[in-house]
Amino acid sequence: MSKVWPAELPVAQVRIARPTAKLQELEYFYCEGIGLQKLGSFENHNGYDGLMIGLPGYSYHLEFTQHKAGSPCPAPSKDNLLVLYIPDRESIKRITNRLLNLGYPEVPPENPYWQTKHAVTVEDPDGWRVVLMPAAGIN
Repeated sequence: MSKVWPAELPVAQVRIARPTAKLQELEYFYCEGIGLQKLGSFENHNGYDGLMIGLPGYSYHLEFTQHKAGSPCPAPSKDNLLVLYIPDRESIKRITNRLLNLGYPEVPPENPYWQTKHAVTVEDPDGWRVVLMPAAGIN
């Protein structure tokens, strides 16, 4: 497997975007709960409000948009996952406790693989799941 980004695919940034009807709740969950940061936002851009969150200085972002007429976001399957690899179990425990205190308890994973790896699964306000996965090689 090559460790060099392919020249045929000159990607400078990756952003995963999805609609929601719960923009403020998602900001609370991902920023206060998970610990990501609000990188930017916009209001009433052609009828849409939006929020970008991620890690400052990194080109990987989540974007949530909400239309003024409503942004239906059908419930995903329990295998629609955002997996965050975290290098130490103590950090996972702190994040899990913070989420629980905010009203977001751990849920059982659909795929038992995550449980065998001691990962923690939590649902965001739209029902999408976030997996806090111990990075390879940690205790």
